[in-house]
Amino acid sequence: MFKRSVLQVLHQFVRHQSEVASSLVLERSLNRVQLLGRVGQDPVIRQVEGKSPVIIFSLATNEMWRSGYNEAYQMGNVRQKTTWLRISVFQPGLRDVAYQYVKKGSRIFVEGKVDYGEYTDKNNVRRQATTIIANNIIFLSDQTKEKA
Repeated sequence: MFKRSVLQVLHQFVRHQSEVASSLVLERSLNRVQLLGRVGQDPVIRQVEGKSPVIIFSLATNEMWRSGYNEAYQMGNVRQKTTWLRISVFQPGLRDVAYQYVKKGSRIFVEGKVDYGEYTDKNNVRRQATTIIANNIIFLSDQTKEKA
């Protein structure tokens, strides 16, 4: 009888521990974005007192599609939509490279994550901002070579 009581207590203890452990399990998630586009402005450095500097620039991506598609002629009007994205670079090494080599008109590939934040503008109005925090930049072209 004592042996059975000990087993029941152990069983309850194990079940309780497994319930606690399962409630502590963290789910994995993913926040990753890959962008291919052209730089809209030369990078600028921003620094808030007491924080590391950040490099900020804009990137234009284009989406193209046909409207009025005709199967017989495979023709239609080509439409294009440009989306402007704000890119922020915090990593020290990547930040220095981006500031030196990212130039307006350059074609680049950016990997990073989407970040939403709030800030107060000059008029003391709260605003929301969406930015891409870059963790990798691949340079695909040099604007000066393309013009030549």
